[in-house]
Amino acid sequence: MTSEQLDIEDETSVFKEKPLSAEDKALLAEQVPMMAEKLSRAKEEVNKVFKGQEDAVRFTFVTMIAGGHLLSRGVPGLGKTLLVNVLSEVMNITSGRIQFTPDLLPSDITGSEVLEEGADGKKNFRFIKGPIFNQLVLADEINRSPAKTQAALLQPMQEGEVTVNGTTYDLQKPFFVMATQNPIEQEGTYELPEAQLDRFLMRVDFDYPDEDAERWVLHNTTGVSGSLLDLFNQHNDGADLTQPQAKKGGGFNIDSVLEPNDLILMRAMAASMPIGKKVEDAIIHIVRGSRPTDELAPDVVKENVEWGAGPRAVQAFAKAARANALLDGRVAPNVQDVLDVVKPVMEHRMKLSYEAQSNGNNFNTIMDQIVAPIRPRP
Repeated sequence: MTSEQLDIEDETSVFKEKPLSAEDKALLAEQVPMMAEKLSRAKEEVNKVFKGQEDAVRFTFVTMIAGGHLLSRGVPGLGKTLLVNVLSEVMNITSGRIQFTPDLLPSDITGSEVLEEGADGKKNFRFIKGPIFNQLVLADEINRSPAKTQAALLQPMQEGEVTVNGTTYDLQKPFFVMATQNPIEQEGTYELPEAQLDRFLMRVDFDYPDEDAERWVLHNTTGVSGSLLDLFNQHNDGADLTQPQAKKGGGFNIDSVLEPNDLILMRAMAASMPIGKKVEDAIIHIVRGSRPTDELAPDVVKENVEWGAGPRAVQAFAKAARANALLDGRVAPNVQDVLDVVKPVMEHRMKLSYEAQSNGNNFNTIMDQIVAPIRPRP
């Protein structure tokens, strides 16, 4: 029997042994497979139009279920904005986009108060909500704005609320921020502070699509939308074709298969999942092993890493492993769930030294040695 099989069996025993009430155990056992089926249908809807990015889609769902926020990195044109539009349609939630620029102000994100004169002649301040008051927010090219503007996201991401001029406003649940970075053009950009990076549960790289996906893009995104005959019939019937048409799901035929309440329930279910000692040990080993001053760190970390992950990484692993298990329809995470999310959880939480590149080491080679003792072996 392999270590991996032992971990999977342990997952079931952990669920039985942990101090959950009998009612909660029964509810999880019943609802997790049902929610996993809904999530599978949601992923199918997203993959109808978001081709060649299966890993990115999966980690996006993991982040949303875990109640965290996602930092995505990739060149322009890979569909990050399309992903947000499609997700908002699939999950039936509101979405908004913030284009970060050097002159963007914090009030452009949170909103501001305006002075208005009422019918009675009295003047009062009225708060106009900014785009952060959507449930799904795309912070596009977040590193285009200075730290003062980036900081306007910290309170919403951490506390789920916004404070303007001393008044605090709660954000509607579920709330999820997906921020993007362009890794190529770095002129005129501002590096994200470590405190900001640490608030993102995961960082996911969007890769170039494969040939089949690129051919799909060529055939399905460059032609007329809908029937040409229908367009001419509308014209012949006197319709004004200059008026904008509502485009849902990026203009594609997308079905809504989830509701906001579904995501809120999924987050509560994932947070209720028990974590066994093997999973705890794996998380602690990885996080502490990434710190060059820790006794658990292998030599490659001590020689090539300036600083490792902080305590938020422990929280991120626990949340992401549970969400990964729920996505697969399991009632508790195992060690493999931890290994599945190592790269997106850890890569933005470690700072490699200048010597690392000259030594031929990168994040992947270093992390391979950190996780080697806990990888399942035949």
